[in-house]
Amino acid sequence: MDAFDTPRMDRRSAIKWIMAAGAGAALLSRGRLLGAAAQARTAKGYGTDPDVMKASKPGDYWPLTLTPAERRAAAALCDIVLPAEGAVPGALGVGVPDFLDEWVSAPYPEQASDRTLVSGGLAWVDAESRRRFGSAYADASAEQRATLAAAMSPEAADGSEMAAPSAFFRRFRDLTAIGYYTTPDGMKDLGYVGNVPLATFDGPPADVVERLGLTDEVKW
Repeated sequence: MDAFDTPRMDRRSAIKWIMAAGAGAALLSRGRLLGAAAQARTAKGYGTDPDVMKASKPGDYWPLTLTPAERRAAAALCDIVLPAEGAVPGALGVGVPDFLDEWVSAPYPEQASDRTLVSGGLAWVDAESRRRFGSAYADASAEQRATLAAAMSPEAADGSEMAAPSAFFRRFRDLTAIGYYTTPDGMKDLGYVGNVPLATFDGPPADVVERLGLTDEVKW
């Protein structure tokens, strides 16, 4: 097994991950929320969500749709987008390829749209890598992989024949970041310290209470 033939993580954990990430991603913009609400009123139903507390085998969820070749290309591209740095794990180290596979395989409207974009983009990446370098993207050198990723950047591709690959890569980077930064390691890398219980709570600082004019009204 090479670096990009990553072992699969437990699917129950992966499903919980995309549900948590999906909830966070939906809050990226108010306009997106309004659009989702409008779509929900008219979209055809997709059935019930999987019961992640009871399901225990792959058949209890939706089928995964990334092919082995697409999964390897996705892993190699994840490693370019968010590589490991010292003791900080990269996208591969926290299992982002599993997150991506679950995300694009899920039967929801947004994920179905991403499935078409991501699968087509990964196929293009492999084909273009073979054309340029004579090998699949995951088998190209690190320098070659970085070169092709740079060619897909929005800045380099604007107004050129690379516009479609650029649209794919923009969304792929977003999904990689969403997956990574909703893991404990990703949150730690951001310096996020929420969801940590306090042993005691002594109230807000006195100067803050005074500035708000609440000194007499609020007793902590």
